[in-house]
Amino acid sequence: MKIFAGSSNPVMAAKIAEYLNTRVCDSQLKRFSDGELWFKYNENIRGCDIFLVQSTHPPAEHLMELLIMIDAARRASARRITAVMPYFGYARQDRKDQPRVAITAKLVADLLIAAGVDRILTMDLHAAQIQGFFNLPVDHLYASAIFMDYYRTKLIPDLVVVAPDVGSIKMARAYSEYLGAPLAIVDKRRPTQNVAQVMNVIGDVAGRNVLMIDDLIDTGGSLTGAAETLRERGSGDIYAACTHGVLSGGALEKIEKSPIVEMALTDSIPLRPDQQSDKIKVLTASQLFGESIRRIHYEESISSLFVDHR
Repeated sequence: MKIFAGSSNPVMAAKIAEYLNTRVCDSQLKRFSDGELWFKYNENIRGCDIFLVQSTHPPAEHLMELLIMIDAARRASARRITAVMPYFGYARQDRKDQPRVAITAKLVADLLIAAGVDRILTMDLHAAQIQGFFNLPVDHLYASAIFMDYYRTKLIPDLVVVAPDVGSIKMARAYSEYLGAPLAIVDKRRPTQNVAQVMNVIGDVAGRNVLMIDDLIDTGGSLTGAAETLRERGSGDIYAACTHGVLSGGALEKIEKSPIVEMALTDSIPLRPDQQSDKIKVLTASQLFGESIRRIHYEESISSLFVDHR
């Protein structure tokens, strides 16, 4: 087994390797003068079970880098190539919801398969059916295993779990059952991309502390808008947990101005120095990925990791 890191999340790759009591193996990434990528494995990987840790958040160069890493590994006769993608980019376009648009999640799946990947390891896909876009094994991890334990130890009183949109109801219900808290739903409409308009709150949040659950936060409009509506309905402290912190545009400013007390994220996407905030709490998913990699290598069950967290 060998762990290699792309440039998108080297810190997480190092933590994964530390959990596995190994090291991130030696590789080299360079760019030609026009920006074109060049990649090389600096050690023998013939016959090895290799794991390539690379999130594919913007810029799209991260995806291209992963494809090149896979191709180089295939040509170097690696026995099995697993793409470890803590964040699977381009997953939000998973169907044709209007005429003449692309299904980028399927396109990315096709690109990874064409490059020569043997297995995918990822976490909290934006749509679970994306697993069906691959004709190869996809191990889908759940950040609930991280967040649920975190919030159970916080012992937040009078808690209600809130789904900020209809798409996150299933996820929020799992948290609700695990934490023994009631469930509420924010009904919203999205007139255009990255623009959300909150319409109504289904459930009782008055006088209760709130935990909002979602798979990602991009511009922050949905979550902060929901938080403001919940506060208007008389909620207490508002917490939020999102697996992937994309944080584009003015997301950080919206979070700072919102009534959200704490925003918990995983390190699937590393925060830039200008994205630091006292309201943001980063929980590492490296142990979850490390244990999953160990189980893949030794052909053990991964689903048993989530028996109590789904």
